[in-house]
Amino acid sequence: MAYTAEISRDYPTCILFLIDLSASMAEEIEAGVRKADFLADSLNRSLMELVIRCRKAEGVLNYFDIGVIAYSGNSSVPGFGGALAGTHISDVASLAKNPIRVETRRKKVSDGAGGLVETEVKFPVWFDPTASGGTPMRSALLMATDLISDWCREHQNSFPPTIIHVTDGEPTDGNETEVEQAAQSLTNQRTKDGGALLLNLHVSGGGQPVRFPTSETALKDSYARMLYRMSSVLPPEFQRRAAESGVSVSEGSRGYIYNAKLDDIVTFFDIGTRPRLGGPDR
Repeated sequence: MAYTAEISRDYPTCILFLIDLSASMAEEIEAGVRKADFLADSLNRSLMELVIRCRKAEGVLNYFDIGVIAYSGNSSVPGFGGALAGTHISDVASLAKNPIRVETRRKKVSDGAGGLVETEVKFPVWFDPTASGGTPMRSALLMATDLISDWCREHQNSFPPTIIHVTDGEPTDGNETEVEQAAQSLTNQRTKDGGALLLNLHVSGGGQPVRFPTSETALKDSYARMLYRMSSVLPPEFQRRAAESGVSVSEGSRGYIYNAKLDDIVTFFDIGTRPRLGGPDR
């Protein structure tokens, strides 16, 4: 296991989101909060934070190539809207210039004296949620494999791609073996620094969360065990990010959360999108 390549403008990495937008994502994860809406907010916030991390004195530097695949019904499609509609993977500088819109939202922040005050913040939106139809997970994994294969071929000296997959339902376009084979094809794509990393987040359908397990023991159904087997073992860089997020992982932990709650979604996105960048001259 390598996963030690420095992320720089010369050698960017790739982050690809696979987002389940099937009908069940219209259900509430908590009272008054739809799964699809909270997921879209978390994704847009992660994209905004990636842009902020790449913003330097000379502008937004291309440390990342970023893509979104949304899947529902019988198809998988690029998830960006607006000027980036139809784009599978965008460099971060183009992403920064092309949100669908910028919303004004209210946020509570520290007043410096132990209290909180409400202030307005700008919130760019690149991805809008919908929820309908079936769950063509295999289709999304196969599309991701094609994209990541091409990306790895052109970036052999880069930190391997990270694929963040969020779902709440069983696949409707293949049996478990076929879906696992599609996931294996995806993680077989590699740079000189290692294979592509697949992280799977199962959004809560009820029950207690199982976070970053090292075995299938605590997973009670075959679908959960399938997602566990599909998930990559967390390399040291991701274990570091987890520790910084206050999450306990161990050697052999896989990038998988079962029955994720609201806080788990935020943490999972943070761990998947916060790599250490190279120096300012890179």
